Amino acid sequence: MPDEPQTEDPMVAALLRERAGYVGRGMQDRVAQVDEQLQLRGVEPPAADKTDAPASRSAPPKGRRARGTEQA
Repeated sequence: MPDEPQTEDPMVAALLRERAGYVGRGMQDRVAQVDEQLQLRGVEPPAADKTDAPASRSAPPKGRRARGTEQA
């Protein structure tokens, strides 16, 4: 992703990618664990992602039809 912070440390880069995935899925407990690891490595976690809500999956993806109810 182009707006992710760039780093020379491969572990920090991996933690930032992992954190972005957890934020996208709304797994705040995992985000907190990754934030702790980032802080141990001297990196301040991105603050903007901490309050993001998970994406809603109530609608089918674009280009696909919802599955109809099966009747016997």
